[in-house]
Amino acid sequence: MSKILVTGGAGFIGYHLSKKLAEKKNNEVTIADNFFRSKKDADLQALLAMPNVKMIETDLTDKKSWDDIGTGYDCVYHLVGINGTKLFYDIPHEVLRIGLTTTMNALDWFHTKNGKPKAKILYTSSNEAYASALEAFGKLPIPTPENVPLVISDTYNPRWSYGGQKLIGELFFIHYSKAYDFRMVIVRPHNFYGPRAGYHHVIPEMVSKITKKLEPFPILGADETRSFCYIDDAVQAMILCMESPKTDGGTYHIGTNEETTIKELIEKMFDIMKWHPKKIDAKDSLPGSVKRRLPDVSKIRRDVGWKAKIGLEKGLKKTIEWYKRNPNK
Repeated sequence: MSKILVTGGAGFIGYHLSKKLAEKKNNEVTIADNFFRSKKDADLQALLAMPNVKMIETDLTDKKSWDDIGTGYDCVYHLVGINGTKLFYDIPHEVLRIGLTTTMNALDWFHTKNGKPKAKILYTSSNEAYASALEAFGKLPIPTPENVPLVISDTYNPRWSYGGQKLIGELFFIHYSKAYDFRMVIVRPHNFYGPRAGYHHVIPEMVSKITKKLEPFPILGADETRSFCYIDDAVQAMILCMESPKTDGGTYHIGTNEETTIKELIEKMFDIMKWHPKKIDAKDSLPGSVKRRLPDVSKIRRDVGWKAKIGLEKGLKKTIEWYKRNPNK
């Protein structure tokens, strides 16, 4: 029996991760979330109906709330945080507060109260922790390895509230684990996508706009590139990083080695949804938007044997079908 905690487990990554973990009957999965952004939708209700899954609704920014979490966890996936570019601009102070206080609380609880000597904790950082190096210095290795400098190009640009707290979170995990001698691993997600990812990321936004057949069709940052990783592949990578002793104390990029422009992504979506606009209205992204993003994923392949298996077209079809069945209300 493995006792597992997933903080932020009602969110996009947390839900899919918890669902995958719960497939093993000898896993006991506890989800902790306060529903700041997540919803108790049909998908989550079905997950919570599983006999080996339970929910603790609590605000993990409150240190006392960790008393509700209990003790004796073998694996802790620390996912809680505010994601979504729009929110980085709208509430940067909350992005920072929630990200940093929950991380500090998680680490203090883990090394003082969890009480499981061989337990391991995983931190979901982000490619945003290094992304502004290209903007700041005009240079970044492509594909990008884990050991590049972490950079915040402009502390006055609210976009970097998310990348900033992830950067500091990595420092917390590295130096707490060394100071208190516990097992940890850091992963950096690169553009995970799939069903139930909310409605304010590029793919769900495009599904909505294509459904409405907007003319002219608006595209921001058409020439920018991303590495889109389907959520099923992504959570499998996270589990392998948690379970392997080879990853202890390390940092791992999770993503694909396929670099796709935003224009190419949307063209694929036009094809899948069988509609093409007569005219494109291409505009620049907001200041600070990353021009290129492609991770070097050779390290995770070397250490745990993981490689993304689901191609972009297949993943998009699954994602689009879910959003067509679950439109934003």
